[in-house]
Amino acid sequence: MQYISAAQVDQACSSYLDLVNALEDFHRDAPADLKDMLLSSVQKDANPDNHFLVRAAWSHGVMLGLKAACIFPNNTINSDLPAIHAIYTLFDGQDGVPSAVIDGTSMTYYKTAADSALGGKHLANPDVKSMAMIGAGAMAFHLIQAHCTVHPSIEKVTIWNRTPARAHQLVEKMQIASVEISYCDDIELTVRNAQLISSATMTKEPIIRGEWLSPGAHLDLIGAYRLDMREADDIAIRRSKIFVDSRKTTIGEIGEITIPLNMGLISESDILADLYELCSGKISGRTSANEITMFKNGGGGHLDLMTASYIYDQLN
Repeated sequence: MQYISAAQVDQACSSYLDLVNALEDFHRDAPADLKDMLLSSVQKDANPDNHFLVRAAWSHGVMLGLKAACIFPNNTINSDLPAIHAIYTLFDGQDGVPSAVIDGTSMTYYKTAADSALGGKHLANPDVKSMAMIGAGAMAFHLIQAHCTVHPSIEKVTIWNRTPARAHQLVEKMQIASVEISYCDDIELTVRNAQLISSATMTKEPIIRGEWLSPGAHLDLIGAYRLDMREADDIAIRRSKIFVDSRKTTIGEIGEITIPLNMGLISESDILADLYELCSGKISGRTSANEITMFKNGGGGHLDLMTASYIYDQLN
């Protein structure tokens, strides 16, 4: 059995465009069977809770695997550690023999960013010039890289974060040819001036207001991964054409979609397509330059399995 380190994951995923294209190809195949388990530890003094997430996926006869991830939000507050640490085990789909153990933390960064970039490929305006990055955690670096790779027309990226110091650190770290990267301390201004808005935060209450979205904007939502979490408000939901990466891992599973469904704000028919439908061409994504699109990145186990398989194939 092969061990694949974070450095090797970086090597395998050095081309975001190749990874995005591979995920698009995987989405033209039959969906994998999925099963999740989430254990939570309630923290004292109103601190964010800690979580242990296990996600399993099985593409029968081809491959199967599982990711075990620890989500400790306070890591980003009290130290320089990432909020998420994970490990992934990939098995052969023909005989069940373990193929590889992969650094799941690094793999998750690439998987999540490529998932959002694939959504943006189908839903953002093809000539998008400006991007907003809401949140400056470990995911933000990869999200910016992935979106700018898929949309080389992007000329400017503006970063907003609750803690300005982290945003300034990200600005200093990011270097993309022909792209101006800066910090703004006003989230409203950051969103209003962007054509592509990517949000990766740990907020429970919405911080992105729909009235800020300009005609033609694309909203990429990553952060809300539990039923009690949302990043965008009701107005954003009402104004947007809604898409998800997978109906199975978002409807009834994630607050960004489930809360407005339970409120009667939207119905399931308002969720126009997921990536399986978009990538197969069954349903079109953006149909006009002025419509507002919203993509919920649910990051299910099928995406971990796709990315793990891609990494393994790149290194073997």
